[in-house]
Amino acid sequence: MNHPYWVAFYAILSKEVRRFMRIWIQTLLPPAITMVLYFIIFGNLIGSRIGSMDGVNYMQYIVPGLIMMSVITNSYGNVSSSFFSNKFQKSIEELLVSPVPNWVIMLGFVFGGVARGLACGVIVLLLSLWFTHLQVHNLWVLLSVILMTAVVFSTAGLINGLYATKFDDVSIVPTFILTPLTYLGGVFYSVALLPDVWQWVSKLNPILYMVNTFRYGFIGISDISLSFAYGMLFVFLAALMGWALYLLNTGRGLRN
Repeated sequence: MNHPYWVAFYAILSKEVRRFMRIWIQTLLPPAITMVLYFIIFGNLIGSRIGSMDGVNYMQYIVPGLIMMSVITNSYGNVSSSFFSNKFQKSIEELLVSPVPNWVIMLGFVFGGVARGLACGVIVLLLSLWFTHLQVHNLWVLLSVILMTAVVFSTAGLINGLYATKFDDVSIVPTFILTPLTYLGGVFYSVALLPDVWQWVSKLNPILYMVNTFRYGFIGISDISLSFAYGMLFVFLAALMGWALYLLNTGRGLRN
């Protein structure tokens, strides 16, 4: 635990956690309020007219997707905004000239985003218990897929922060790419309800695999093969971490 790399990783991680905890009204409260509105509108009001989906109560069907939506958006947003702020304030240069390897810097920021994503996920999970009863079909699937998803989107947020040249660039990807993919990722419906062509198009959406695997962990139902979904998650994870490390090593987005 006294290894210099571990000390550096812990220092970056604790700084990131303290940052979002200090401004919890901006980081933890908004997703809680948003998800409560989803539970009331889509779960209670509209869900009572829909009835069941794949044999389970509609509220129970959408809760895993809403938890995953919260984890995805907050993991991504935490790292992209924090890393770009460090870049904007020139404090990232102090890290880059230190004897800390780039992979340690990357993991420090990524797991800071993971911490915020999981914190929001736990808050949404606890709030959902006021609205419905939840069962756990497979705990290991739940834990593994939510952790991998948080790491994937935290790393994507880091890449966004590296490429961003102004604050507007940090919000472009979540607004025009991440939010549409999340809503079309099977959070509110089963992909089996779509025509064949749109089912094929939906399978190009990485969030579909995450939401369905996480839903399987709760209620044992998934539109996607579990092994294929894990394979896709590993591919996204390896590709994004390799990309982020390449950018850090080559100084792309940092030297200008």
